[in-house]
Amino acid sequence: MATFIENLKRKINNNLECEYIEFIDNTNLHTKHKFFDPKKYHFKLIIKSETLKKMKKIDAHKLIFSILKNEMKNNIHALEIEVI
Repeated sequence: MATFIENLKRKINNNLECEYIEFIDNTNLHTKHKFFDPKKYHFKLIIKSETLKKMKKIDAHKLIFSILKNEMKNNIHALEIEVI
């Protein structure tokens, strides 16, 4: 798991200038949901980036989702994004 999160951070850092990135695994909070899949994660991303702060919220989220496109398709069920 730690390696997976480190890979996510590296991928974001390679595509976007960031001062801070933190992933919080909230998967355990969703185990009772109807469509829960234990092979997919629920993350909260806290990210500090002047680039993202200058963008509309929807555009910032689209950028993050495009950077993590493959991971969103295969490994991540939900991603909450907080730009600080």
